[in-house]
Amino acid sequence: MGTVHARSLDPLPMHGPELGVHADDIEAPEIEQEPKQEVLENKDVVVQRVHIDGLGRTKEDLLTYEISEVFRAKNLIDVMRRSHEARQKLLRLGIFRRVEVVIDTSRGEDALPNGLDVTFEVTELRRMTGSYNTMVGNNEGSMVLGLKLPNVLGRAEKMTFQFSYGTKETSYGLSFFKPQPGHFERNISLNMYKVTGQFPWSSLRETDRGVSAEMSFPVWKTSQTLKWEGVWRELGCLARTASFAVREESGHSLKSSLSHSMVIDTRNSSILPKKGGLLKIHQELAGYTGGDASFLKEDFEIQLNKTLFWDSVLSASLWGGLLLPIGDKPTSIADRFYLGGPTSIRGFSMYSMGPQSEGMAGDYLGGEGYWAGGLHLYTPLPFRPGRGGFGDLFRTHFFLNAGNLCNLNYGQGPQAHLKKLAECIRWSYGLGIVLRLGNIARLELNYCIPMGVQSGDRICDGVQFGAGIRFL
Repeated sequence: MGTVHARSLDPLPMHGPELGVHADDIEAPEIEQEPKQEVLENKDVVVQRVHIDGLGRTKEDLLTYEISEVFRAKNLIDVMRRSHEARQKLLRLGIFRRVEVVIDTSRGEDALPNGLDVTFEVTELRRMTGSYNTMVGNNEGSMVLGLKLPNVLGRAEKMTFQFSYGTKETSYGLSFFKPQPGHFERNISLNMYKVTGQFPWSSLRETDRGVSAEMSFPVWKTSQTLKWEGVWRELGCLARTASFAVREESGHSLKSSLSHSMVIDTRNSSILPKKGGLLKIHQELAGYTGGDASFLKEDFEIQLNKTLFWDSVLSASLWGGLLLPIGDKPTSIADRFYLGGPTSIRGFSMYSMGPQSEGMAGDYLGGEGYWAGGLHLYTPLPFRPGRGGFGDLFRTHFFLNAGNLCNLNYGQGPQAHLKKLAECIRWSYGLGIVLRLGNIARLELNYCIPMGVQSGDRICDGVQFGAGIRFL
């Protein structure tokens, strides 16, 4: 809850030194007793003033929205609760290193007998901060260097420069973030970036140079995001043995797209949840705002988690997506879906299933439709070693995964699409150990048995290691 100080309202007992005179021999002067103030949880109080000490470059009007609820408190417990909530809002702004709360009786000529003053003692972040850390995602690791200018204009704006160097991807970007005063969830951000990635399963190298603008806002229990993105894409061959299908798509293209995403997340943890659910829906429309890429892309993600007996957790997940080309131009290899690997359908190599180029190269070209489902049972380690400490970061993992990835003939109708997605289903099962790395990422070491393997699929029969944030 943080530190909340409430100063004592009763006089402290005082004891003087013994001088050889008994207290009964001294006539005590009559002292006029001040009326004793009582502030108890069942007594009404009035918050008369709220002070914020320690402000430098922060504008006071920004903080008025965050602390206004403190004035509505009716008793001491309510004052402490609302002060704590206001403290959390101030820390959420990302402009203070420390926020402490002091609650005291009101003083001065206009002080009421039941009046209180609340003081927030804040320490602002420095004008410029740097960071160095590592990230794990999509079964790869990266080193990240960051430079941040918090509260750059005095109203919780943030300017960030970030450089990332990874095993398969290198990127750098500049972003500007601004929240709406009083409604931190409503914000806008502007981004400029360059990303260079290597995709060995497709013998492809891609360099993206882009700008984007997005707006986020809550609606009921959902988080909504609207985004425009303009990207200059450069595709090239990663190896001299790249197939003709990949070489044919090499070159430059320009994508301008509008996208919308909706998220409902009630999970207690995004890495290894024990309860709650997730619903994520994303749509992207390219071509109507310029560029030479034209398509409509839809995908979704559903996850449900339920705690069972003996601290075990049953989790079910479902992913799916469709890519619909607009016009006569086919979809690009850079826009299609990919499936397979330790973060999706375990027992298969990374993104190594589905449509494939002809010839010896066998590059994976992605698909225009896919689905994937998973059923997982997480249990504590046998005999619970390290219970209450380091051992709680590990879980035993039993899983069953299934899915399919293919290209669709959109002239045949929805029933034909469903029939094709139901054909040649890949699936796998197995067990392993999961390690949760805080709320950053998780590691899996599984023994996998792939089934339903189709011609051209690359499998990982036996032990498979996975690292990332998003798992099926």
